[in-house]
Amino acid sequence: MSKHWTTPEQEHAAAVQGLFVQYQPAIRGYLLSMIPDFSQVDDVMQETFITVTQKASSFELGTSFPAWVRTIARFKALEAIRARRFETLSEEVLDALGTELREFQPAADQRLILLQDCLDHLAPQARRSIDYRYRNDHQPPQIAKLMGCKVESVNVTLSRARAFLRECVERRITTNPS
Repeated sequence: MSKHWTTPEQEHAAAVQGLFVQYQPAIRGYLLSMIPDFSQVDDVMQETFITVTQKASSFELGTSFPAWVRTIARFKALEAIRARRFETLSEEVLDALGTELREFQPAADQRLILLQDCLDHLAPQARRSIDYRYRNDHQPPQIAKLMGCKVESVNVTLSRARAFLRECVERRITTNPS
C-alpha cells in the first residue's frame, strides 16, 4: 500500500481553492453585477477558478483573499465582455465597480438564501416573469409574447416583483440578522 504525500505547494493550492469555494456566492454576485447573463457568468466563474488555481502560489495566505480574487474576477469579466460583445454597463461604470473598497461580505450568502426564499413567495405570473428575465435573459417584448400579454404589463410586473423581492430580503435581514 503506497502513501500519497502532498507537497507544501499542493497544500497551499488546495487552501486557496477552498477559499474560492467559500467565497463563490459573493464572486458570482459580483460577476452578475457586471455581466447580466447567467450562462456567461458561469463561464467567467470557471475561467476565474482556473486562473486562481494557476496563480495560487502568488497568493499569500492570511492576506485579503476577497480583494485578490475580486481583481482576477474583474479582469476575467472584462475579457469576456470585450470578446463576446454582449450588452452590459459602460466601462466607466465597470471600472467604478472594480475600484470600490468594499470587500465581499459573508452576508452575500445570507442574501442569496433569503432571495431564493422570497422568490418562492412571488405570485406565479411574477415568478414566471422574473425567471424569463433573469434566468433565461429574455427582454420584456419576448416575455410579453411568451406570456401572451402586453409589454407594458410585463414591465409593471417585473417592477413590482423586483420591489417585492428587495423589500422581502431587507425585511428578513432586519428581523433575523445573523
